[in-house]
Amino acid sequence: MLKLFKDFTKKDLLYIVICLTLVVFQVWLELKMPDYMSSITRLVQTEGSTIKEIAEQGFYMLSCAFGSLISAIIVGYFAANVASSFSASLRGLIFGKVQNFGTEEIKKFSTSSLITRTTNDVTQIEMLIGMGLQMLIKAPIMAVWAILKILNKGLEWSILTACCVLVLLITIGTLMIIVLPRFAKVQKLIDKINGVTRENLSGIRVIRAFNAEKYQSNRFEDVNSNLTNMQLFNQRCFAVMMPIMNIIMHGLTLGIYLIGAYLINAANISDKITLFSNMVVFSSYGMQVISSFLMLAMIFMMWPRANISAKRINEVLDEEISVVEGEFTGETKDIGTVEFKNVSFKYPDADEYLLKNISFKVNKGETIAFIGSTGSGKSSLINLVPRFYDATDGEVLVDGVNVKEYSAEALNNKLGYIPQKAVMFTGTVKSNVSYGENAKKEITDKEIKQAIKVAQGTDFVEKMEGKYDAHIARGGTNVSGGQKQRLAIARAIARNPEIYIFDDSFSALDYKTDATLRKELKKYTKDATNMIVAQRIGTIINADKIIVLDNGECVGQGTHKELLKSCDVYKEIALSQLSKEELENA
Repeated sequence: MLKLFKDFTKKDLLYIVICLTLVVFQVWLELKMPDYMSSITRLVQTEGSTIKEIAEQGFYMLSCAFGSLISAIIVGYFAANVASSFSASLRGLIFGKVQNFGTEEIKKFSTSSLITRTTNDVTQIEMLIGMGLQMLIKAPIMAVWAILKILNKGLEWSILTACCVLVLLITIGTLMIIVLPRFAKVQKLIDKINGVTRENLSGIRVIRAFNAEKYQSNRFEDVNSNLTNMQLFNQRCFAVMMPIMNIIMHGLTLGIYLIGAYLINAANISDKITLFSNMVVFSSYGMQVISSFLMLAMIFMMWPRANISAKRINEVLDEEISVVEGEFTGETKDIGTVEFKNVSFKYPDADEYLLKNISFKVNKGETIAFIGSTGSGKSSLINLVPRFYDATDGEVLVDGVNVKEYSAEALNNKLGYIPQKAVMFTGTVKSNVSYGENAKKEITDKEIKQAIKVAQGTDFVEKMEGKYDAHIARGGTNVSGGQKQRLAIARAIARNPEIYIFDDSFSALDYKTDATLRKELKKYTKDATNMIVAQRIGTIINADKIIVLDNGECVGQGTHKELLKSCDVYKEIALSQLSKEELENA
């Protein structure tokens, strides 16, 4: 956990110093009160004492109590500031790290786990810091100080207090041994419950369509019950602590007075008042010692879970990123070119290569298409260009420069990427189309409308309430699949990139819209390079070059007509979609 605390700011450190100073002052005030109580006790028992003298000591005692209260309020304020500031910084660090994660790292942790680590785990540490600055610093200082003050007050009382403290430590240690391993399981169970909930919400339409509500409820009930039972066990273990604390505190008080009664009864008359005064003071200091360990016990109840959370957060922050960006941001001699040189690729921890020895080049203004059966590696190949993964062997060049040498911003500014599954963000039509504006220029309203027009989205956008300012729900749940795809295409067009990457981005469109969109797109992007992954022959029939993939290997490369003559795999795919006459007339 200590690794995380290096991220405290200078302001946080200043607040911590203030808290430490005030806590020491607060402890001093609280430990002065028994001294004044002892003085009042002696004055009451001494003949000739005046009300003024007693009231004076009482005033000092009340002043100490009030001063301790003010110190506690200030410490609480600064502790809350430090805790909230630190947690905000920590969430920012995790978010920034995750932003740089590649697909491999995202899959390793899972989305639901990353959400838990950014929220619940950070909250556990925030609570520990907030309480720790108030109790973790105060408790040991008060315990040591109080013990030093009572050492010379009576050996019997000191032994009794030491025995009580020992019982407390044994109790706390036993609970930690039992509960600590289970806190790690609690956080993992929270990951699972987040995962099931997230899956249920994202797939609610399919669940309802298949009448699977009961099945999903049972899945949720299983993980929810496991989490509940684990938490109940932990809380029951900790529930033992408070009764033991109360028994020890009251037992210590009773023991002090029993020992005191015996000592006073056996003492000389001249020593009785001193012994009685010491007994009152010892009783007060004994309670201070026990309450200090009680505060430590409360921290120890929070520490295990916070420690587990810190380890989980450090796992994210210490994770090595597989796709490390380069530093190249300069101008290139070539523009709009993509070249694969003997590229092979396999997923991490996979034994076999998914892509084997792929080579091709596409120049500015050309369209290259990729087709093949399901699982042939089309999407995996296209994902090597924006570096969702890196090629295992060979080189991927954009504008003559290896993609590994580019900075992430420089590479992404050259690309307009449209994924298989269109992604919409909470906002408006306009904010989604202008999303992630190109660093080189601001996207104007005119360009947004033009991009939507080219993507064949004007008709449905202008029918929406608010038109270009119409609301888009998270995930685009208030628009159809085809509408989402057109808005995703418009988003790429608005960036006006050198290279367009269409990863099966026309699959949700009807044939008429598909044909019209590609016709308009070809006019608009005539100076740009187009890379298209498609299942339909009609989508890629006019491409300048078609790459045919089969089991990760390039089995054909050429135009539509050339491949019909030379590539059996392509011919088989074509004949499965179009008749022989349609292919001949294409």
